[in-house]
Amino acid sequence: MAIKEQEKTEMPKSAPPPGKLANWFIGLYEVYRFIARFFKEAFLPPYEFKELMRQCYEIGYRSVLLISTTGFITGMVFTKQSRPSLSEFGATSWLPSLVGIALLRTLAPLLTGLISAGKVGSSIGAELGSMKVSEQIDAMEVSATNPFKFLVGTRVLAATITMPILTFYTAMVGMLGALLNVSVNEGTSTVTFFQSALESITYLDIIASTIKAILFGFTIAIVGCYQGYHSSKGTEGVGKAANSAVVTAMFLIFVEEVVCVQIFSLFNT
Repeated sequence: MAIKEQEKTEMPKSAPPPGKLANWFIGLYEVYRFIARFFKEAFLPPYEFKELMRQCYEIGYRSVLLISTTGFITGMVFTKQSRPSLSEFGATSWLPSLVGIALLRTLAPLLTGLISAGKVGSSIGAELGSMKVSEQIDAMEVSATNPFKFLVGTRVLAATITMPILTFYTAMVGMLGALLNVSVNEGTSTVTFFQSALESITYLDIIASTIKAILFGFTIAIVGCYQGYHSSKGTEGVGKAANSAVVTAMFLIFVEEVVCVQIFSLFNT
C-alpha cells in the first residue's frame, strides 16, 4: 500500500492548458505557416492551369452582375449627394473630377473588396469546410494529389488576378452611373464628362488602386481558404468557417485600406 501511494504521488502532473494569449500566438503561427506554404507550393510545378481558369471564372464572371449593380448605384448616389455641397460654392462643374478621383482611389477597390469578401470569401470557406469535414481533402492526399496546391493555390491566385480587373470594372460602371446623374441635371455631354473625370487621375492613383485590389483579393482568398481548411465539428464547423471568413476578411480589408492610404499619401505630398 505504501509503494502504491508513493507511485501515485510521484506521477507527473499534466501541463496546464495554454492561456488565451498563448492560443493567440499559436493561431498566428499557424496562419504564418499557411501563408508560407502557399508561397512555397503555388509557384512550383506541376501547375493547375485548368483549375485556375475555372476559379477565375467562378470568382470573376459570376460576380459581375452584383458588382455592376452596386457600382452603378454607388456612382449615381455619390454624385447626387455631392452636388449640394459643390453647388454652394458654384463648383458643380467639378463633379466629374470628384467622382473620378473618389471612385478610382477609394470607392472602387473598397467596394469590390467588401462585396467579394461577402460573396467569394464565404463561398470559399464553406466549400473547403465541407470538403474538410467530409474527408474529401484526406481522400485527395491518399490519391497522390496535392490538395493544398489544387484547392488553396488556385483560389488565392485566381482572386489575386481577378480583383484588380473587377476593381477597374467597378470604377467604370460607377462613372456611368455618375454620368447619368450629371447629364440629367447639368446636361453635360459624355465626352466632356469623361475628359473632366480622367484629367485629374494620375498614374499614382492607378498604381495605388491596383496594389490595394491585389492585397484585397489575396486577403479574401487566403482567409477563406484558411478558415475552410481548418474547419471541424461537422456542419456547424462549415457555417462557422464561412462566417469567420467574411468577418475576418472585411476587418483586414479596412485595416489594409487605412495602411495603404497612409503610405500612398506620402507620395502625394
